[in-house]
Amino acid sequence: MKSAAAALGLVALLSGTALAQSPYAGMQSRAIKALSNEQVADLKAGRGMGLALPAELNGYPGPSHVLELADKLELSADQKDRIKQLFDSMKAESVPLGEKLLAQEIALNQQFAERTVTAESLKAATAQIGITQAELRNTHLKYHLQTVQILSANQMLRYSMLRGYASDAPMQHHHMQ
Repeated sequence: MKSAAAALGLVALLSGTALAQSPYAGMQSRAIKALSNEQVADLKAGRGMGLALPAELNGYPGPSHVLELADKLELSADQKDRIKQLFDSMKAESVPLGEKLLAQEIALNQQFAERTVTAESLKAATAQIGITQAELRNTHLKYHLQTVQILSANQMLRYSMLRGYASDAPMQHHHMQ
């Protein structure tokens, strides 16, 4: 009788443990605990990772997606060259910033892993990470701002439709050529 009660108690305990499992379970094996493998790859490749959504979703296309849609947008050779230059410049800026952010995240992670983190080192590390994140976001956003200067109003509207953003609302007016 006692062993049956003990077995029931153990089953209840184990099932309660399974229900209480953290959504972070499995992430402890990641090299950089705060970043997924996809985020690491995106940072290394200079991809936007949604950092420019305020621009993208408010009618400011980015150079990457404009190049992907170049034929459907009927970009002129000059427009295509100018957008490609913006894309190359954006990548040249964002890749080193992504690498810098990865190094900072690794250093923060290491402080926790080695149990050397202090209130002061934590404050310094997170402040530096925040600065780098802001620089990276600014980099992506500013190229959306520059891309708008190259596209016509019709191309902007077509871009919005092709990306699935078109609505009955009037298009925001930007300074365009």
